[in-house]
Amino acid sequence: MTSTLLPALRGEQIAHTPVWFMRQAGRSLPEYRELRAGTAMLDACRTPDLVSEITLQPVRRHGVDAAIFFSDIVVPLQAAGVDVEIVPGTGPVIANPIRSRADVEAMAELEPDQIPDIVESIGRIVEELAGRTPLIGFAGAPFTLASYLIEGGPSKNHEKTKSLMAAEPETFSLLLSKLARISSTFLDVQLGAGASAFQLFDSWAGYLSRRDYEDHVLEHSTAVFESLRHHEAPSIHFGVQTGELLTSMSRAGSTAVGVDFRVDLTDASTRVQPGQPLQGNLDPALLFAPWEALAPRIEEIVRQGLEHEAGFVFNLGHGVLPDTDPEVPGRIVAEVHRVSAEILSARG
Repeated sequence: MTSTLLPALRGEQIAHTPVWFMRQAGRSLPEYRELRAGTAMLDACRTPDLVSEITLQPVRRHGVDAAIFFSDIVVPLQAAGVDVEIVPGTGPVIANPIRSRADVEAMAELEPDQIPDIVESIGRIVEELAGRTPLIGFAGAPFTLASYLIEGGPSKNHEKTKSLMAAEPETFSLLLSKLARISSTFLDVQLGAGASAFQLFDSWAGYLSRRDYEDHVLEHSTAVFESLRHHEAPSIHFGVQTGELLTSMSRAGSTAVGVDFRVDLTDASTRVQPGQPLQGNLDPALLFAPWEALAPRIEEIVRQGLEHEAGFVFNLGHGVLPDTDPEVPGRIVAEVHRVSAEILSARG
């Protein structure tokens, strides 16, 4: 495998810093929009022909060092029988939100034989990548999935979620335990089918205090990483607005920790576990800036990342924005490779 991603995540010596982008599979690419036209998001995520092609498009166009599996965090919920729809302009909407312990107990588990399409999609992608580029699997973290299930959809304040967490901690824990198993199964299938690494996304964890995260969430995210340890696959733990939670999140058991754009990598390096690589963290909005303004920011992040001797992967501090010029990510990849190669070569 010619990609430097896996060696970087293992803290090994590399010739240049690897790059991939969250939400790189589609989003800003015209070829993605053409392919997806007329197909609902969840239908696209369960159709191997579409999944494999969408996953591979940014690898071909941008020359990234990893493919990220095209899916959605609610796919395993749908596969387990949850009535969920991704509404354009809104996001995931749950028909029957969780309101009680009985609702949690009635929710089915996910079984591997319910997602044969995921196995097929991964197999097609890995065959196409032909050992040159690793595929990163992904799943939503238990808390983020729980918030969608409890709120009934996206929420600005997560008031129903926090209320259940505070008023019925045993029910909340039961829900997150079940969701941890669902996420673990979803990732286990991906890794078993050929994915080389995985990322656990906790999109809404940044809305929690550190105390609530540690008391109610950390053990369940830890359970996901622990259940997959036998694969010996590098892993990344990422959340949005989680600067104050990085120390806690770094203890969940991931190989590396993703950093959003609100935290300097220099600060982040002091908050994670010793020897734990970092991933991040260019602000996605800066991709709209002129190149002469963007290039110095890229170099600054590369230099900060390489000062973290445990390992570094370049990424955005969140996902690619839909209106991003599709030529810019490829220029960033080339620039990160160039700058990092110069720095690493000078070090000898």
